[in-house]
Amino acid sequence: MTEFDAGTTALDDITGDYTIDPVHSRLGFVARHAMVTKVRGQFGTFEGTAHVDTANPAASHVAITIAADSVETGSADRDGHLRSNDFFGAEENPEIRFVSTSVERDGSEWAITGDLTIKGTTHSVTIRFEEVGTAQDPFGNVRLGFEGSTTVNRSDWGLSFNAKLDTGGVLVSEKIKLEFDISAIRNA
Repeated sequence: MTEFDAGTTALDDITGDYTIDPVHSRLGFVARHAMVTKVRGQFGTFEGTAHVDTANPAASHVAITIAADSVETGSADRDGHLRSNDFFGAEENPEIRFVSTSVERDGSEWAITGDLTIKGTTHSVTIRFEEVGTAQDPFGNVRLGFEGSTTVNRSDWGLSFNAKLDTGGVLVSEKIKLEFDISAIRNA
């Protein structure tokens, strides 16, 4: 049984320039809390563009800028802590950026490698994406959907706050899963 209805196809070839629709996209993360549960969060303010070239995927590129202070987890106290220097240092480092350095494609699967900059530190990450589909919305926009994820070690970017638990383990997992649900609108 599939989790959702199948994606639709409005384009035979998705080659083109796109702008990410932040209202219908989600840039999120999942962390293990107290080693017993998952806490999910997302960023409410971001923008991005993409150039997709299906014939020559290496000519494709993506750039995303995220407002670090737009982090949302459903807890005002936790969000404030995440904005602090223990984590994102949002006041001194207001933007999180991802800029692709290479793109590969295998059918509907894409691997986008790029420089992820958080809190002034940059490391290369590879995000695996699956094409979800294309559609023409009721307003005449042609949309392209991608879903992807990758796992990173947050301390690589200096997000190293933690507390040891009496039962073993730590309060916040070192490994963080980054999740991307992207709806991009084709530029006219």
